[in-house]
Amino acid sequence: MKQTKFLLNFILAITILAAVQGCRNDDDGGPESVPEVPRPEQQVIDDSLLVDYFGRHYYNSADFGDQNPNPSMNDVIITELLEGETVPDGHTLLSDPNVLETKETFIAETNYKYYILRINQGGGEKQPESTDDVSVIYEGKTMDDDNVFDSAVNPIVIDLVGAIFGWSRIIPTFNTAEAYMLNPDGTATYTNASVGVMFIPSGLAYYSLGSTGIGPYKNLTFKFEMYQTETNDHDGDGIPSYDEDVDGDGYVYNDDTNGDSLPDYLDPDDDGDLLFTIDELEHFTDVVNEGESLPELEENEYELSRKEEDGVITRVRVRIVFTNVIADYLNVDVVEKHSPDDEED
Repeated sequence: MKQTKFLLNFILAITILAAVQGCRNDDDGGPESVPEVPRPEQQVIDDSLLVDYFGRHYYNSADFGDQNPNPSMNDVIITELLEGETVPDGHTLLSDPNVLETKETFIAETNYKYYILRINQGGGEKQPESTDDVSVIYEGKTMDDDNVFDSAVNPIVIDLVGAIFGWSRIIPTFNTAEAYMLNPDGTATYTNASVGVMFIPSGLAYYSLGSTGIGPYKNLTFKFEMYQTETNDHDGDGIPSYDEDVDGDGYVYNDDTNGDSLPDYLDPDDDGDLLFTIDELEHFTDVVNEGESLPELEENEYELSRKEEDGVITRVRVRIVFTNVIADYLNVDVVEKHSPDDEED
C-alpha cells in the first residue's frame, strides 16, 4: 500500500514540475519571443530603471507606524513626483536611504538586486521557506506604465516554488499574521499580517519571455499581504522541500542526486537505489495526553503527521540516518529500510 501512495505522489510531482515550467513560459496570449539579452547586461539596465523610479516616486509614510498597527496593502499609496512638484508632508521618496531594503541574490550567473518596502513585518511566529505554500492577497503592476496585470483581492494559496524568483526571495523574509478569526461566511479576518511592496528586476520575474499582460524585460512591483504558511513536501518523501536544496544555493530546481532529471524535491527516491526516501528514514511515534508537551524535534528530524483524538495527541516523526557522514537517502551504496512496515493505506 505504501508503494501505491508514493506512486500517486510521483505522478503528482511530475504534474507540479510541468506547472512550474509552464508558469515561466506563458504561450497563451503572452508576447512573442524577442532576442535574448545577456542577463548581466539586462540587470544593469533594469537596476538603473528601478533606481530612477525610486527617485521619482514617493509613498504615504506618515500613515504607518504605531498609529496604524494593523495596516493593509491598500493603505500603501505610491505616487509619481511630477516635474516642479515637491514631496508632500507625511510622504517620503522611495529613494530616501531609510525607506527601501536592498537585497541581492545570485542566479543564472548574474548578481541581481531587488528592493523591499517593508510596511509591516507581521506579528506571527512563522516565516515561510522558499518552497512553502503561503496565503496572500496582492496586486502586481508593470513598473514602467503602472499597469495592473494581476491581483487577488481575496486570500489565495501560492506555492512559492511555482512563483517567480522575486517572490520566493522576498516573501520568506516576512512573518505570518499574529492571529485570525473565522467569520460566519467562512472567510477569515487577520490581525497584524505582513504587508510590503516588492520591486523586482525582469531577471527575477519573466525576463525575455514575458507573460500575459507583461512584455519582455519588464520590471515588476507587487503590493502584498501574507497571512499564513504551510510547509511543503512536494514528493511526500518525509523530507520537507526546503531541505532538499542539497547544494545549499537557495534553489531546489537544480538538485538531482541520482541524475534522473527529476529534482530531489519532486523525487520520492532521491538516490535512485530503488528504495523510497521515506523508507530510508527512521520513524518514531510520540503520544502525549492533553496538557502535555510533545518532545522538541531534534536536528535532522521532521514531523510526518499529527492527529488529536479525545485529548490525546499522536505525532509521527522521522529522522535522517547517516552512514559514513552521508545521509542514507542520498547514498546509493546504502540500501537499508529503516521505516516500519505499513499495513494501512
